[in-house]
Amino acid sequence: MFVEVCKSKIHRVKVTEANLQYVGSITVDEDLMDAANIIENEKVQVVNINNGERIETYVIKGKRGSGVICLNGPAARKVAVGDVVILISYGMMDFEEAKSFKPTFVFPDPETNLLV
Repeated sequence: MFVEVCKSKIHRVKVTEANLQYVGSITVDEDLMDAANIIENEKVQVVNINNGERIETYVIKGKRGSGVICLNGPAARKVAVGDVVILISYGMMDFEEAKSFKPTFVFPDPETNLLV
């Protein structure tokens, strides 16, 4: 049996941009992606602390060291610049493996979204 478990989380980052006219996705600073073991095009859940919205989308690389968190396309309607969000990625694994799996949690600086 396989189960879906939390693989990684970027906890409490501020939305820096919202671009309704983009094709879709969420742009994330590449440093944050690396720290959280999230790859480009990986599906993530975005949980908005400010309004309770929960959406699923995929990640695209943002400029390294920029702190960028930009919701693109229709997802831009679910946030406001300055909202605090949590990004969660999930992975499928064997039930026994999942029992001992340790997810990666990243806690960036709450003001700059940069790693501390």
